[in-house]
Amino acid sequence: MIPHSHHPPLHADEFRRQGRLVVDFIADYYDRIDEYPVRPAVLPGFLTRQLPETAPPQPEHDALAAALRDVRDLILPGLTHWQSPRHFAHFAATASNVGALGEALAAGLNINPFTWAASPAATELEVVVTDWFGKALHLPENLLFSGGGGGTLLGTSCEAMLCTIVAARDRKLAEIGEERIGDLVVYCSDQTHFSFQKAARIAGIRKVNCRAIPTSWESNFTLSPKALLAAVRADVAAGRVPLFLCATVGTTPTAAVDPVRELCAALSGAGHDDVWVHVDAAYAGAASVCPEFRDAIIEGVEAADSFSTNPHKWLMANMDCCALWVTRPHALTEALGTDHDVILKEDHHHQHGDGAAAVVDYKDWQVALSRRFRALKLWLVLRCHGVDGLRAFVRSHVRMAKAFEDMMRADARFEVPVPRQFALVCFRLRPPPALVLLRRNRKLLEAVNATGRAYMSCAVVGGVYVLRCAIGNSLTEDHHIQEAWRVVQEQATAVLAAAGRRADEGTVVGNARCVEMDEEARAPFLVGKEREVTIP
Repeated sequence: MIPHSHHPPLHADEFRRQGRLVVDFIADYYDRIDEYPVRPAVLPGFLTRQLPETAPPQPEHDALAAALRDVRDLILPGLTHWQSPRHFAHFAATASNVGALGEALAAGLNINPFTWAASPAATELEVVVTDWFGKALHLPENLLFSGGGGGTLLGTSCEAMLCTIVAARDRKLAEIGEERIGDLVVYCSDQTHFSFQKAARIAGIRKVNCRAIPTSWESNFTLSPKALLAAVRADVAAGRVPLFLCATVGTTPTAAVDPVRELCAALSGAGHDDVWVHVDAAYAGAASVCPEFRDAIIEGVEAADSFSTNPHKWLMANMDCCALWVTRPHALTEALGTDHDVILKEDHHHQHGDGAAAVVDYKDWQVALSRRFRALKLWLVLRCHGVDGLRAFVRSHVRMAKAFEDMMRADARFEVPVPRQFALVCFRLRPPPALVLLRRNRKLLEAVNATGRAYMSCAVVGGVYVLRCAIGNSLTEDHHIQEAWRVVQEQATAVLAAAGRRADEGTVVGNARCVEMDEEARAPFLVGKEREVTIP
């Protein structure tokens, strides 16, 4: 029984009062977000030491207000501020007013639309909004409900990969026998996000059967159809079974775009058109709302089996929201479907009888049974910003990235070793003659991030260490880009001056001065494997 001194857990007047507290808190946070260092200077355990060891037996007076004070004083100083306009380390997790309020609205309604009957409007809104979104991205008709395919909203790209691998796995094992699961092979490039191999392992693919095909400078680190076909043929010759290809549109290290049309044609032309082709466009898929980027992103997708992108990365939909489309929804439902629960069966029959085969039960499109009402948030974003608003948002970030690239190229100390793609700029200090410059660029990254005025990350591509500046946050404006460039320039001057005072920075090997790699190089944001090379 609820004590008389307390409101019930759901109480309209108290919700209004507390809701205002939370909304004001968030609005004040965004007003002051530029005052916080982007990344906190804290050590593990800093928060644990400041909080009690057990939960309170009774709430304190005005507990929410007290808790919000602790959020302000204890938690905010320990956050990496992903919505900071000076956060350039990762592909963004963009936020918007309607994205956040859509999350709040969905949380307030608090439904569980795992079947059509469990919340008919939620299911049907998801059907509508995934077709809306797919049309805004100019996806081929065969991926939309209106063209015989269909879409769903999941949490992350890893979920989309897992669901499609499972669908491909079960379809193939039905043909060759379940005992041959150990022969199944999946393919990607060495630039593909590590979540693909994680998803493959969860789906039962042996670790040794995950092929990460090397890329090169010559192809701008895109997956070569010739190399893919060679790997597939080698596996077939060894008695293994090619199952799945993950092509990426916008890789994490450099935003490279794999040639989807050519990859599909290579597989089909060699008689391997039964290999499931998934296009992971988690980051760059959003850019296809703009006509000028559409061909690079969408070309060849009509030959793929599935496509996914994350509107929470670049289209203001707030975490989390991954859109997945498939050409054959029945492949998902056959692998992931559940029809053994009597309650669900009776509920389904009671709601729409036996003649409604077209009804979508989204529990059969995902791993989990319960699910969130993500469609409401994405629907609000599309309604309140419109496709033209999304285009303007993407173009503003691409324009700022181009400005950052131009400033970088105008300073002879720097180089942009791979082409800028979309709103990602990869750069590094130029190496002096005969010097492989790894440590100096690491020190530059550390110095930039230590200022708290900008936060960037790094990657290793083709053996070369580069810094990454990914522009995409909702609050980022031109002056933030100019300030980030000043930070990079200032810290480069300091790093180069310090390096010039060090006579013994490396050892001579042949005609190259090579810097030893140390543990410092294993940075949390490192992508790829380091080796001592010069840029071609």
